[in-house]
Amino acid sequence: MKRQPITPKSAASQSGAALLELALILPLLLVMALTVTELGRALWHYKVLAQSTREAARYLSTQTPGTGADQARNLVLYGTLAGSGAYQLSGLTAAQPVRVSWQRQGSTLALVSVTVAGYRFDSLAATVFGVRLGPITFSDISASMRAASCGSVC
Repeated sequence: MKRQPITPKSAASQSGAALLELALILPLLLVMALTVTELGRALWHYKVLAQSTREAARYLSTQTPGTGADQARNLVLYGTLAGSGAYQLSGLTAAQPVRVSWQRQGSTLALVSVTVAGYRFDSLAATVFGVRLGPITFSDISASMRAASCGSVC
């Protein structure tokens, strides 16, 4: 089979076909790129919440039972014990339920737990070409840590 040489006429018709293919595929590529970006942001938000929940549980494990709940809540919401500055994540507010609990095993303190309930991740783009990207409500994010021995205080 002999190949036909490309003539200026056939090259022009090919560039029109490439432009048409780009116009058909571009919306799909944009939706995929935005979806991957938003899912990456959602995973980052989850990681920040999980890490701050662990830090709050670690902090509480060194405190006297029944104390330090406000500081642990500040660690989750603000990332600091003092609770000053901006929230760590855009979806966090003072109304965000952060539960702190102390569990005893017999007469000694066994575990401290910190739970963030129902965090809602809001996407930057609610819809892209009719595809909904959010909101995503996370399941409870919880961290438990064995309490340090506290002698006769517990």
